[in-house]
Amino acid sequence: MIVMKSFIKITSILVLIIVVTSCTNKRNRQVQFMADTDMYEAIPYETYSADHSEDIFKDGMAAQLPVHGTIARGKIPYDYPNTETGYVSAKDSLMSPLWVKKDSIYSVPLADTDRGKYLYGIYCATCHGLKGDGQGDLVKNEKFLGVPNYKDREITEGSIYHVIMYGRNLMGSHASQLNEKERWQVTHYVQQLRNDLLK
Repeated sequence: MIVMKSFIKITSILVLIIVVTSCTNKRNRQVQFMADTDMYEAIPYETYSADHSEDIFKDGMAAQLPVHGTIARGKIPYDYPNTETGYVSAKDSLMSPLWVKKDSIYSVPLADTDRGKYLYGIYCATCHGLKGDGQGDLVKNEKFLGVPNYKDREITEGSIYHVIMYGRNLMGSHASQLNEKERWQVTHYVQQLRNDLLK
């Protein structure tokens, strides 16, 4: 009997301890060690911002900038500036890296042309039209006016690429949607459309 009473007392005390400790709010920290450090409440910084970061990097930036003269992995520098001079220079001298020489004939692989057609349908046809005649859906619905017909323009592969890269007039840049190879693929398809229109 005495053993039973002791067992009930011990069990009651354990249940009471469990109930008391389980009723606390687990979401709020009860005890905070090292409260004067940033371990619990870190101060986030916006990348490349100058807000409150003078104590982190000597140039006042919240992240280190790339070393001068280096190129990020997977990035290829584009040496033509976004100016009228850069446009003219690209038009005159920029050449596609997709040309392949086979039996003394230069051509673009069919896979690149097909990919260019696919990408053109996504990014360009809504304004320029499926045939490059400037009669895309947005033009037909009078959302944009004055989209040129490819046959009316003196364009080269360099000028097409430059416009895709930076945009021109009402057309915005597509550099964020298309990587370098895709821009060249679209460029070649635009040239193919222009040649079809000139026939």
